[in-house]
This record gives sequence, C-alpha cells and structure tokens, in this order.
Amino acid sequence: MNILDYKLYYFLGAGGIGMSALVRYFNHYGKTVYGYDKTETELTYQLQSEGSHLHFHEDVALVKELFSKYRKEDILVIYTPAVPKDHAEFVFFQENEYQLQKRAWVLGEITKQFRTIAIAGTHGKTTTTTLVTHILKTAGINCFAFLGGISQNYHTNLLLGDASDKDAYVVVEADEYDRSFLTLHPFITVITSVDADHLDIYGDKDSMHQTYSQFATQVQKDGFLIVKKNVDNDLSLKAKRLIYSLNLDTEYSADSIHIADGEFCYNIISPIESVSHVAIGLPGLHNVENSIAAVAVAQQLGIKGDVINEALRSFKGVKRRFDYRVKSKSVVYIDDYAHHPEELRAAITAAKQLYPDKKVTGIFQPHLFTRTRDFADGFAESLDLLDTCLLLDIYPAREKPIQGINSQMLIDKMKSAQKFLMKKENVIDFLKTHQPEVIMTLGAGDIDTLILPIEKLLNEN
Repeated sequence: MNILDYKLYYFLGAGGIGMSALVRYFNHYGKTVYGYDKTETELTYQLQSEGSHLHFHEDVALVKELFSKYRKEDILVIYTPAVPKDHAEFVFFQENEYQLQKRAWVLGEITKQFRTIAIAGTHGKTTTTTLVTHILKTAGINCFAFLGGISQNYHTNLLLGDASDKDAYVVVEADEYDRSFLTLHPFITVITSVDADHLDIYGDKDSMHQTYSQFATQVQKDGFLIVKKNVDNDLSLKAKRLIYSLNLDTEYSADSIHIADGEFCYNIISPIESVSHVAIGLPGLHNVENSIAAVAVAQQLGIKGDVINEALRSFKGVKRRFDYRVKSKSVVYIDDYAHHPEELRAAITAAKQLYPDKKVTGIFQPHLFTRTRDFADGFAESLDLLDTCLLLDIYPAREKPIQGINSQMLIDKMKSAQKFLMKKENVIDFLKTHQPEVIMTLGAGDIDTLILPIEKLLNEN
C-alpha cells in the first residue's frame, strides 16, 4: 500500500519530536490520526489543535473500541523505540497482529517519492537540517522537511511542499538511534559527527562507526556524500565524498572568523563559489562548522552565494538549541538540548566566548542511565567548565535504573567547588538566593518544564 492509503494512523509516542512531525504530515493530508503519549506538553496541545486525537494513559479498551470501526488492513500503528516493550497498548497490537511499524520505516516510505537530503551525526544534525531547509526555502526550491526540533523561523518541525512536483526535495534529520537511518537512500548525505553515543544499542564505538559507514554507502550513485574531516578519518570511507572542516585545508572551510556585535562573521571557502562576509547569529564555532556543511549542500543544488548569504543572515535557529529566553543587561538565560558531553562542552564554551566577563550557572539533567554510565568522565569534565553547576536527577526516559548510576556519581567525579545536587522542584528557590549572571538549562529530558518558571523569575527581578 501507498503510505497515504491507510484509513487510521495510530501513534505510540505521538509527542516525540520525530513522531510529531509524522503526526502533522498525516494530519495535513486529512487522515484520521489518533495516538498515545505519556506526557502532555506544549507540542501535544498543538497536535490536538491541528486535528489529532491524543490520550495520555495506557488504555487498551479505548484502542479496542476505536479499532473495531476499521478493517485491520486499513490500520497503521506507528511507534517509537522509546516506548517500553511491556506497554499495554504495544502488547495488544503485537498479540493481535496489527501492522506495527517504527517511525523510521514510515519516514523511509515517505522519502521514496522525493529526492532526499539526509543529515546524520551524533551532534549538529538538527541545526544543520534546519539550516539546509531554510536555505532551500529562501532560494524558492520546492521542499518538504522533517526536522528534529522546532524551527524558530517557521515555528514547526514539519515543512510542506508540493508533492505533485517530481523534482521536489525532502530534507530529513537522519537518526542513528536504533539504526533508524538505514531506511533512507538519499540523494545527498551529510555526516556531521560520529562521537560515541547510544552504546546501549551499538555496544561499542566501532559497531556504531560500522553502521555509519553502511549509511554512507546508501547515497545514490548520482548523488553527493558530504562529511566533516574527522568523520572521514574515523570511518575510512571509500566512496567519493566532499570534505568540510572549520578552517583546515578541505574542499569546504571557513577563514577570517571573528565575532562582531554578538555574531560570528567569516568567509566560506568553496570549490564552486566562495561566500564572503557571512554572518550568522548562532553562537559557537560548532555552528560555523554546521553552516559550512549546509552551504556545501546548497551549492550541489545550484544555489548562488547571494541567496546563501541572505539565508544565513536571516536564520533564527532551533528551539532548545542555544535558545535565548531572557537577554538583558543584568541577566542572560539560555536553554539548550545538550545531553552528550561534547554537546555540553560546545554549549558552555559558546556561552563563555560570548560572555567572558560573566559567571555561567548551568542546570543539567542527565538523560538515560546508560548514557550517564558510558560517558561519566566526559560529563564531569564538561560540567566543570561551568562556574556553578546544579545537577538534577537522571531522566530515565525508556530505561530502568542501573545500580550505582546516579547524579551523585557525577558530582563525585567533578572537580568544581560550586556544584550542587538538587531536585528539580528546588531550583527556583536556589535561583532566588543566588542571582545568576548567565544561566543555562541543559538536557533532553523534562527539564524544559523549568523554562517558563525561570523566565518568570528573571523577568520579575
């Protein structure tokens, strides 16, 4: 069946950032969409306002009644691997042999009808995917986009194009978790980084690298593989590829990098057309590097330098990626999704570059017991970059606790004198008595529930 031929689409984990883009896609085409998520969020409220029917507790009786109205072959159940395998509804679907497909399979089916631009990497893929999409939209190119974050330019994680256009593109964030990106066969593939992550799935870094190498071979014969210099070194790729870096001797790079009026300014060196006097409002050298990758993609599609420059200057970033929530003379508040040691290092370093004379207070919520266990030393080193660290309990997501793996373990590994183990509900009281200069919330769990209370406190003061 064509992916749009089902009568009922049911989502297990509808509120996830990747899943919600699919919910929006089927809603757009007038399909009947139901689903479950364990938590009500701003995003789930938006999905409901757009026409999807969601509930927030496991309810097999509700599912039975709903499904009784349809033939089994007309129902597609889409799930995220983050849903526990003992989830009552998941068990019901398995036992009754409903068509049950991962999010990655569905995304793969959708992309078959378009020329796909896929951006992968353990860090940088969300910003790069969103930036590539913004450049294409600025250039007037017909494209769809499935983003791993909410674009600040478009206020959504799904952008729609004209599906009747045989030359339409789809830009997707290619997720390595659970080897999901192997469902994609892109026209253009970008790999931004391959630092070890998701070792609960891969076991070790070598296995993860092998999977990335396999993904790199899936680029179409007439397409382009674009990789960062250290990725090329780590994966030992044999396929023809374009290589980019921050300021090394590679096909794509940057020079004359400097900060002016709070923005990174630089030139992008290119074998096709160098782009001069670039300015991007995103902080950190890592985002300069992400922009180089995006420019490499754009130039393979024939987009000219003046359009690229315009797009980079007007790019507003991604929600929860160095997201300014309060910015005044007395205090700055930045929210960031960083949940890996290298992401923490990049976000904290960027803040210190922009505010060298201010003390940075970070509130970090570790995400997953396995990730905390596997990268404990790296987390401690990155968190020691903060002047003051408030460390919350580990957000378990899909995992059960692991004995001995907790936030106290991270605190014990840190060398900083200003470190505090804290419950989430005590953060506001702490901030009332310790007036921060620069404050950051960091993490991928439910730390985002602190954003509005912190904003309120800082704006009142």
